[in-house]
Amino acid sequence: MLKICFLCGKKPVAGKVIVRKGLAKKKGGTGSKISRRTIRQFLPNLQKMRILVNGHPKKVYACSKCIKKGEIVKA
Repeated sequence: MLKICFLCGKKPVAGKVIVRKGLAKKKGGTGSKISRRTIRQFLPNLQKMRILVNGHPKKVYACSKCIKKGEIVKA
């Protein structure tokens, strides 16, 4: 079972962490420079739940937004 929301299809998204070095110009330095970039993942807030799908209970992952909206019928 993949870590994807069963209802809206929300899944992990790739991003970057940017590390800056140096003192800012407004603090008297020569400006901050980007020293390195690291790839990371932004994960959705998924919860494992038992819900009714076509009248039958099923264990699925659902994101917290779908749970708050009330789109889920708990088993």
